[in-house]
Amino acid sequence: MTGWAIIGCGMIAKFHARAISELRGSQLVACHSRSMEKASAFAAEFGGTPYDDLKTMLANPKIDVVTICTPSGAHLEPGVAAAKAGKHVLVEKPLEVTTARCDRLIDACDRAGVTLGTIFPSRFHHSAQLLKSAAQAERFGNISLASAYVKWFRTQAYYDSGAWRGTWKLDGGGALMNQAIHSVDLLLWFMGPVKSVHAMTALRAHEKIEVEDAATAILEFESGALGVIEATTAAYPGTLKRIEIAGNLGSATLQEEAITHWSFVKPNKSDEKMQETMKGNATGGGAADPAAIGHQAHRDLFADFLNGIKRGKPCSISGEEGRKSVALITAIYRSAHRRTRIVLPG
Repeated sequence: MTGWAIIGCGMIAKFHARAISELRGSQLVACHSRSMEKASAFAAEFGGTPYDDLKTMLANPKIDVVTICTPSGAHLEPGVAAAKAGKHVLVEKPLEVTTARCDRLIDACDRAGVTLGTIFPSRFHHSAQLLKSAAQAERFGNISLASAYVKWFRTQAYYDSGAWRGTWKLDGGGALMNQAIHSVDLLLWFMGPVKSVHAMTALRAHEKIEVEDAATAILEFESGALGVIEATTAAYPGTLKRIEIAGNLGSATLQEEAITHWSFVKPNKSDEKMQETMKGNATGGGAADPAAIGHQAHRDLFADFLNGIKRGKPCSISGEEGRKSVALITAIYRSAHRRTRIVLPG
């Protein structure tokens, strides 16, 4: 039996608990919050022993894996503590809010000999895997454009609900780092590294926050392809996120979990069946409500994480993989701040 513990008992932690409950041979044995009242309420709903002292919880020998659901800029410290206690560490997106903090967490897990993973469940949707396979098989030919669009809506009450929301220190950024990072991760997964970015950000519709609620970035991939990232939390009522890939031999559009466009110069036998299977297979996602997502992809990601541990190999979305989106987004922020093109390290 694999024992799991959750650090941070907010909204996303509930998705973790549901995912763990559906994993064969797994059990939620503990949860932690700085508030014992919150930890106790979470444990009453999902099981396990509540803790408000992290050191005491990590001393529990029944815990094998810790998932971290604290605010983004507070992932490092509990992650390092869990690694030093010999627990495997699975961290909600983003891995951390700067590449330096990502590197410290990666190094701590390497030193402790534990597995580190980053939570990007969108990679486990069948539609995303189909696009990945098509890109790997070079079915798009020479890709000219690859872009991501995340036009969501968050009320002022959303940002007012926690003092950490909308801060550089704990949120790490706004529409890009918090909401669009799933699409940024997918874009990098499909396309490979970005060579340079030129970006602009703005705060257009919210008050009392430090970060952007609108951003655009022009991308130059190392492959030579170009692209755009558009992200906002100020687009009422919020629309489904979208990724588009266009090449001289084919093009495709991924909208949430649905492939809405799929066309190739050389179609294969599975294309028509795939289109029928995927048609209409989209949820409302987090366009207007951050809780309007399912936990099934989390469950599949958790299973992949455990499989990596059993095989003694990195999981599919390792700490190094999780760092990539943080590196790109922080480069976008630097570009916007300096109003110049930024070349990413090769």
